[in-house]
Amino acid sequence: MEKNGEKIVNPAAKGRETSEFLMAIVRTLSTSADFEQREKEKARIEKTFTQSDKRLGELVSENYQDLAQITQDFSTISKSVNEAREKIKKIKDDLSSCKTLLHCKRDELRRLWIEGVEQKTMVAMLDQIEQIKEVPTKLDNLLLKKHYLHGTELVVNAVAKLENQLVGVEALRDLKAELITRKEQLHEVLIDELNKQIYIKSQSPNFSSLQGKKSSTAQKQDNLKRKGVNGIPPPEKMEFGKEVKEDLNSNPEDDPTHFMAILVESLYMLRKIPEAAEGLKVRIQPELSAIVARTSQHILESTSNHVDSSNQSQCLLDLLENIFHQFRFVAHMHKVVLRNLHRIITTGSRREVSGVPVRQECLYDMTDVWSKIQAVVELLLREYLDVENTSSSRQRAPSSFDEPSTDINSFFAKKRPAKPKKMALFRFDASIHAISTNSYVDDSRAFDTGDLFSSSLLAEMGLEKNQMVCKPSVYNITAIFKPLELFIREIEDAIACPDGRSSLQAFVTDFVQNIFLGQVHYTVSTSIGSATKDLIRYYKNPQSFDALRHVVDHKIQKELGVIKPLLTSTVTVDKNLQELRELMQDLPDYADQFLNMICNTLKEYRDTCHSAYREIVQYDSDERRVISAMWAKDEDISRFLSFSYEVRSLPSWRSLQSASGQELASEDVCSEEEIKALNSKEAQILISNLTSSDAMIQQEIITDVTQMRTIANVHESLEWFSNRMKDFSNCLSARSATTAADIAASEYPPVSEKTLSSLKNLVKDFQDLAEICLLLLHLEVRVHCFYFLLPVAKQSNYAGPIDDLDPDSNVLKLNKDLSSMEEVLQQSLQPKKFRYIFESLGFLVASILMNSIQYMKKINENGIKKMCRNLFAIQQNLTNITMSREADLDHARQYYELLYINPDDVITMIAEKGGRYTFQEYTELVKLHHRSHAALSPSQLERRMQKLKEVFFKTPNGECDP
Repeated sequence: MEKNGEKIVNPAAKGRETSEFLMAIVRTLSTSADFEQREKEKARIEKTFTQSDKRLGELVSENYQDLAQITQDFSTISKSVNEAREKIKKIKDDLSSCKTLLHCKRDELRRLWIEGVEQKTMVAMLDQIEQIKEVPTKLDNLLLKKHYLHGTELVVNAVAKLENQLVGVEALRDLKAELITRKEQLHEVLIDELNKQIYIKSQSPNFSSLQGKKSSTAQKQDNLKRKGVNGIPPPEKMEFGKEVKEDLNSNPEDDPTHFMAILVESLYMLRKIPEAAEGLKVRIQPELSAIVARTSQHILESTSNHVDSSNQSQCLLDLLENIFHQFRFVAHMHKVVLRNLHRIITTGSRREVSGVPVRQECLYDMTDVWSKIQAVVELLLREYLDVENTSSSRQRAPSSFDEPSTDINSFFAKKRPAKPKKMALFRFDASIHAISTNSYVDDSRAFDTGDLFSSSLLAEMGLEKNQMVCKPSVYNITAIFKPLELFIREIEDAIACPDGRSSLQAFVTDFVQNIFLGQVHYTVSTSIGSATKDLIRYYKNPQSFDALRHVVDHKIQKELGVIKPLLTSTVTVDKNLQELRELMQDLPDYADQFLNMICNTLKEYRDTCHSAYREIVQYDSDERRVISAMWAKDEDISRFLSFSYEVRSLPSWRSLQSASGQELASEDVCSEEEIKALNSKEAQILISNLTSSDAMIQQEIITDVTQMRTIANVHESLEWFSNRMKDFSNCLSARSATTAADIAASEYPPVSEKTLSSLKNLVKDFQDLAEICLLLLHLEVRVHCFYFLLPVAKQSNYAGPIDDLDPDSNVLKLNKDLSSMEEVLQQSLQPKKFRYIFESLGFLVASILMNSIQYMKKINENGIKKMCRNLFAIQQNLTNITMSREADLDHARQYYELLYINPDDVITMIAEKGGRYTFQEYTELVKLHHRSHAALSPSQLERRMQKLKEVFFKTPNGECDP
């Protein structure tokens, strides 16, 4: 081995080496064969010995001082050892003498020992008495610092001593009674402290303000599961195998979980576990009600007791979210308490020490806690949802909506005339006095909840009348439904409900289905019914003094982002449907019911609009309709459909759809020749419908331009309304074809496919009716042209004197009528639709007047000039309306100017330059020329007609359709 870098040799080992070395020398010398070898070995050994002796002398000289010191120390130690031996020998002798003496006096010693033991016992008892006298003071100090485990152990041990070791001390009788009383009262203190930890600590120190950002309930729930409530870990993650100890140098409330375990352990030491469990169970509902009262008061204070209609729902939502957060904490803390109670029950060593086992039946469970929470929340909801006042007058919503196949015939079928209702002569509802009085009453009652709440429910909740954060209303459910449903699902996950849903869920479901849906349906029906009633009255009497009330004002137009007036009834219906759409988002579980209401409302409003349409287009008691509307009814719609398809193929309609956002394909763009052909086809259809009979148009037109303004308003309103409803229907998705990703990305919850299909059909009905109104205006303007222009050829004289050169009176009336329609339609229709009404009107007028040549008996130069003046007057008026020169009227004027030329010259012109008009138009021109000149014979007419036919159909530019 080595020490300080030097190798230390064991003496025994060194001796063995020396012996072995000598034996080796002896063995070598004895086995040597000759003397010379022995001498060499001897010389080597002597040389080595000499060297060793020399080295030894050197080492002795070098370490002489150490050797001298060692020798001196050895002498001292040897002397001390000898002295110690002498002293030990003397002590042995003295002990032997003492033993002999004690043996002689052992009775006296026993007496003294007994007296010593008695003295020690008395001293110990006095110490215990002194300690017990200090117990009240120590107990007060411990309880003040909330070191309940040490305090409980102190008072339990003190009472045990007073009842056992110190039972005979009469001087401690009063102290014993006091400590026993305090021991009996201590468990109440512990129960109060438990309730304080469960309920008072559940009140978060920082409530979310109404203006601040609040985390969602789902996020709070995730945080609860991940890291516990207020820093307390979930009970499932707590370690209950360790012994509960209390540190007197720390604040016990810093660790709430450990503090709860200490309180339960203290109750167990007092053997008050059953009483504690019963006390906690009894106080659940009162404490929860107190939380509601405190939170309500805090919300009111945070809003400075000024709650207006704009933030009432937000106040209630803020209240419920805070209450739910605290109730989660309460349930969490109860779970912690129950885990500690079960730990006490299941710990075998504890039961052995106690000697009195705790029965499992004496405890409560989390089902009791959640049931009390549900009861308190239900009472709160009954107050704020005004269940007591609304349950007596429930309005049930329709449970289903089955939209039949739409038959447009039903809207034009003959209906029995309704009996006129008795109307009041006058009313004061809209007077200034009535309005101001009603406003004052409404303001004074806006938030007076004194008579709105049941006193019994308020008392049960622990609330006062001035502690309500908002006015009770069934509509409060919209603001709280989603967090309420999340909270209910949390309850159902925490407990096993017998029928699969909790009692709170049953209450909410019953309220929504039996009260809220009915109330919403009643409110919407009342609002829309009032608006549509005014609408029908306005349609029947457009000259009524309140007619302007049925069109929204400019402020509302600006808010809605529209440039033309909309009907008040349409805006009212849209507003109510918007509320229903918001309810679909607020109450997604009842999206189908609200969509059913939307469909029912749309169906009723559709019927109302069609009724109003019928009122506009009929003009006598036999329900005879104007011509433009009769075309829509002709032969059970078939002719109307074919006709409307013809009209919708016109360039004006196609450009209108393109302007509305419907893109047209490149092949749909019409060339100039196609436009002319389509306009010609429209004119032919109209002329064939209106000139086939000899009867003149009499009352079959709309003579009141305000009715046309109404139709325009209906069109604009229904088009705006159908577009909004179409956007809404496009946002919806059928439940059967929706994935989880679609649901997460969708603005609205998935709905029934059948109801969604019904909604789209209704939207299509509104769109069709809007198009019908626009087509009606388009056709009505043209019918007016026929109404005024047909008599121009049939009744006027074009072979009169020279001074009869002014435009025809019917032409002047047409211009006045067109100007009036322009004025009202320009105010009511968008520019692109206004153009659709009046574009190609010049072509139609030209076609009517050119086609009317067949009805003229004869004409002279003055008549030609008069007809040209008619065309020029209409052209000027249409130019002012359409802001474009109507070249088609120039074409018609040039056609009549051909009457100045001899028919033979006209035929020659066709042969040289080609025909600019149809064969039929040239034919009627030649016929009128012959009727105007009586000297011409029929044979001349026949010859000219034959020549015209030969020339016209050989002309490259001639048309082949005579």
